[in-house]
Amino acid sequence: MPYRRLPNTDQARLRALKTAQEKGARLAPMDLAFSQKLLFDVKAFVPQYEQVIQQYQFSKDRQAKFGKSLAEHFRVARMYLSHFLQVVNMAITRGEFKPGVRAFYGLPEDDRTIPEINTEQQLIEWGRKVIKGEEERIVRGGSRVFNPTIAMVKVHFEQFLENYDFHKDLVKTSRKIQEKVAAERETADKLIGNIWNEVEARFADLEPEKKRKKASEYGVVYIYRPSEKENGKVS
Repeated sequence: MPYRRLPNTDQARLRALKTAQEKGARLAPMDLAFSQKLLFDVKAFVPQYEQVIQQYQFSKDRQAKFGKSLAEHFRVARMYLSHFLQVVNMAITRGEFKPGVRAFYGLPEDDRTIPEINTEQQLIEWGRKVIKGEEERIVRGGSRVFNPTIAMVKVHFEQFLENYDFHKDLVKTSRKIQEKVAAERETADKLIGNIWNEVEARFADLEPEKKRKKASEYGVVYIYRPSEKENGKVS
């Protein structure tokens, strides 16, 4: 026997609810296979469910769009920070700076290695350390680093931070809306289940195939197992 399958996506849930709603609009109450109370509940629920789905999709699209912008700002800020530290190392190699200047940036004095900056958190950590350290070094009378200057590093780092914070807010907003969608899904599933139960009960006296055909007109979905005939008839 084929089995009934409830919708498992938001769009499928909407289609099921709208199919039932359309049936209610076309048929007289006595001809409708489910109650007027359920029809009223569906009419009240569908607009708000559809709205929250649209809000969530808009939020996700916006998040993805600014995610690409954030990735580019991350790349540029990381590059400037890395290049700045490379220039410092070269200045030390040429004897223009003493190895001790590395301590200003939170780096071991005898280590030429550029710190690992592969994540946003690592960039935030090292960006703050290097900018603060370089500003302190200059205040103490140190000569400036050029190409890039710390000012250029700071500009790109702050642009990254601005985009990072904005994207983080977008993620929070998406999560909040996602929670609303999840709550609405529970209501949708309950409504659909109740409608389909009443529809099947209304046609319970019909032959199985005719019953399924009638119920399908109300949006009830039946799935045939692989062992069953492709034409939908059960052996």
